[in-house]
Amino acid sequence: MELTQAPHATQAPTYTPPAGFFKRLSAIDWLYAAALLAGVLFAFNRYGAYMDAYEKGILLMSAPTFAWLGWQWKPVRWVMALLAVLALSAIALYGGTLDAANQKFFLKYFLSSQSAILWMSTLFFLSTLFYWGGFVLKAPTGGALASKLCWAAVILGFTGMLVRWYESYLIGADIGHIPISNLYEVFVLFSLITALFYLYYEQRYATRQLGPFVLLVISAAVGFLLWYTVSREAAEIQPLVPALQSWWMKIHVPANFIGYGTFSLAAMVSVAYLLKSKGVLADRLPSLELLDDVMYKAIAVGFAFFTIATILGALWAAEAWGGYWSWDPKETWALIVWLNYAAWLHMRLMKGLRGQVAAWWALVGLLVTTFAFLGVNMFLSGLHSYGAL
Repeated sequence: MELTQAPHATQAPTYTPPAGFFKRLSAIDWLYAAALLAGVLFAFNRYGAYMDAYEKGILLMSAPTFAWLGWQWKPVRWVMALLAVLALSAIALYGGTLDAANQKFFLKYFLSSQSAILWMSTLFFLSTLFYWGGFVLKAPTGGALASKLCWAAVILGFTGMLVRWYESYLIGADIGHIPISNLYEVFVLFSLITALFYLYYEQRYATRQLGPFVLLVISAAVGFLLWYTVSREAAEIQPLVPALQSWWMKIHVPANFIGYGTFSLAAMVSVAYLLKSKGVLADRLPSLELLDDVMYKAIAVGFAFFTIATILGALWAAEAWGGYWSWDPKETWALIVWLNYAAWLHMRLMKGLRGQVAAWWALVGLLVTTFAFLGVNMFLSGLHSYGAL
């Protein structure tokens, strides 16, 4: 009997390699990148004459940087679009005069820098309450609403910062500067960066159970910001001291506060880890593996940016004060923060550091970071005394 092959014999599956990164981009992705490029070209055309080579380089790199961010994390696209609409609307309402902030309704109550930042503060407080309400009551609706409030706070906070930047130039061309030069401004920046990283991890891990913890540290920062505003009139725009009149500030400070923000986020996640490991609220919290992963990734990102900020700070110090390192209290405590997290990552990667020891270490790291961020300004003096309380 002769055997013949079945007409539909099963064939071995063939491997199809994934499409290249750029081939996976949609028309909307390319439209978003084109809009960014158009914005950069407009800025070059209108303001290029007022920029030095370094500022032009930063502006040029902003288009591919934010395009890549928007391709990797889709919410960045609509956030930037909203920021552009709100900030440009505020600029149009000002009409070139700062007095409009007290005369026009939308500026006075919504879009001026102080109004937008006050709205940001209120929304962060409300977000914290709803995160905790949803967490305690096991109500997904509460967490969903809290997440939306957090996004709204981020949008209004960044709008306030952009408008404050414009307002500083309305006061005087020699006074205008990027709003990251004093404690008031960097506390806003810290709150926004911490919130953005949290919202990324919230979407990445599809859980809102970390919101109640992370929003606590943001609310604490906002509480200090409001106290500082009322007691010291800190919201008033001031001219830059000579040491800060440098393009280094535009990259050193944001990199530094990405470190501060992610270290703080990791510390609050460590609180959730310790509660979960002791059986407290265990049914409401994500798995220990997820908490550990968020903690590790937040510290790794923060350490990378804090390292960059430290190097940039040394270069800035050489330009401003004639030396790369002077053992100023701020520099010394920055080094302590760097060594703390370098040791944490070393133990994690080389010795497999996990569990409660890693969580307690990350939590103690928040105390060290807080003193470097705020305590030095309160209790010590040095070359960084322009940031004193």
